[in-house]
Amino acid sequence: MLRWLIGGGREPQGLAEKSSVQTVGEEQIQNPYTELLVLKGHQDIVRFLVQIDDCRFASAGDDGIVFLWNAQTGEKLFELHGHTHKITAIAPFSSSDAFEEKKHLIITASADRTVIVWDCTSGRQVQKVSCFHSTVKCLTVLQRLDVWLSGGSDLCVWNRKLDLLCKTSHLTDAGISALVELPKNCVAAAVGKELIIFRLSDPNNKSEGWNVFEVKRLVDHQDNILSLISVNDLTFVTGSHVGELIVWDALDWTKQASECNFWDSSAHPDVQPEIKLSQSPNETSVQHLTSDEECVFAAIGKGIYVYNLQMKRVIACQRTAHDSSVLHIEKLPNRQLISCSEDGSVRIWELREKQQLPAEPVPTGFFNMWGFGRANKQTNQASKKMQENTPMYFLELVGDLIGHSSAVQMFLYFGELGLATCSADHLIILWKDGERESSLRSLTLFQKLAQNGDLQLKL
Repeated sequence: MLRWLIGGGREPQGLAEKSSVQTVGEEQIQNPYTELLVLKGHQDIVRFLVQIDDCRFASAGDDGIVFLWNAQTGEKLFELHGHTHKITAIAPFSSSDAFEEKKHLIITASADRTVIVWDCTSGRQVQKVSCFHSTVKCLTVLQRLDVWLSGGSDLCVWNRKLDLLCKTSHLTDAGISALVELPKNCVAAAVGKELIIFRLSDPNNKSEGWNVFEVKRLVDHQDNILSLISVNDLTFVTGSHVGELIVWDALDWTKQASECNFWDSSAHPDVQPEIKLSQSPNETSVQHLTSDEECVFAAIGKGIYVYNLQMKRVIACQRTAHDSSVLHIEKLPNRQLISCSEDGSVRIWELREKQQLPAEPVPTGFFNMWGFGRANKQTNQASKKMQENTPMYFLELVGDLIGHSSAVQMFLYFGELGLATCSADHLIILWKDGERESSLRSLTLFQKLAQNGDLQLKL
């Protein structure tokens, strides 16, 4: 049972009717998040959460306000005003100067065509830039070069003081929707259905100074690129509106693998097919990607898919993970995943290995001895091929967190401090490990009684 600590208990309103495909009972033994803190302050949709350090995070959304929070206590640290329209991107930017105390900064971009740098320690505005010709849709920090990039109708490179170092020419009215850092001072930018590779000039070469120039255009996607992530120094991955996932070499930008049959039941024979008259593009849209060294985890339509990079195929899937589109997904340090959806729910999944069926014994009859078992051999080969195409793992629902009354946009995982979620209901919820919180309260009470002398300790 959930315990509401702030804001009072209430039944979420307006949620989609829960699907019977995946349900978990009230006794969610493997779900530790049995307490929650409701954080209020925003006046509109909260779209972004960004981690500042081990116990602080920032939230932002359509009201144009940035809040800084303590992830342990839920305390509101600062309320940052400076934008006049909704916030479109946010990124942390910590100082890397070894000679001064480390500073935690955040950069925010808004539909008011401004970008602001904030000091997270004082809550003050450090710098503001208002020279943009279009809305900045994405921000990326290149810590190694100590610069940050803004993506809109062009690509701009800035230093910590918000000096414009260099920029591209006008790319497109639609603008850059996503950026990711690549090796050798390169970045990949998603511009519609194209992927453009840019290279930054070597900042150590003082004679030439800073410059950014286009080196390649990749046009393998058939529709707009919605998701773009870096797996490691060798690999990055993109996902499109029509469900295409492409794995790229991060050094020479060649296509290493691709998958576009996520929603095709023939590609997943263990999944019960659905009868539909038509297929909405949103049901195949790659909304979000995350990864570890082995797999890419994709939120596609209402489902979750696990794509193994070495095998170059899907090894597990849950086609109906939620009742509406999955907006965000993250892999936890253990074998668990967390997903959130437009249906207002947050769900915990565990990736488990399937029990493989034992191989059928080979017949030892007379005809088989003399090689007349061709039909049986073909049957075994077909069976083997089907086993190879069948996912070897499955995703089991182990927790269902119901607290928001509208679409959950994204979340942050803080380890033992819990989970922070944000939603279109204007709320942020901190989900806490109930047993841990109860133990901490008991310990605090014990220490307080001991200090007051109300508790006689016997040695």
